[in-house]
Amino acid sequence: QVQLVESGGGLVQAGGSLRLSCVISGRTFSGYVMGWFRQAPGKERKIVAGISASAGRTYYADSVKGRFTISSDNAKNTVYLQMNSLKPEDTAVYYCAAGRTYSIWVVATSQSEYDYWGQGTQVTVSS
Repeated sequence: QVQLVESGGGLVQAGGSLRLSCVISGRTFSGYVMGWFRQAPGKERKIVAGISASAGRTYYADSVKGRFTISSDNAKNTVYLQMNSLKPEDTAVYYCAAGRTYSIWVVATSQSEYDYWGQGTQVTVSS
């Protein structure tokens, strides 16, 4: 059974920074595409950032480009989301996700492409 464990969420003032971490454990295989999603109250869950199993390709939502950075450490089965210059509109529950992939270069951007999900961690940005 695959499990994803997130950490790093919290309360921060606008302009501040947080780093989220996600560790995947259990029965792992050769390649996983990793991603971060977020869901604000009353809104749908949306992709924030994704990274290929090779770490050679990344994707960012337009709203976070230049502020957020996704990275991975395959040896540790860990993915990170560094969030800088946080804004109140970044407030949401953030979810880590992993998807089985046939390619080490693919980045998945839709929820249906992911197979495993973390429990979510709250990020609150005050003004």
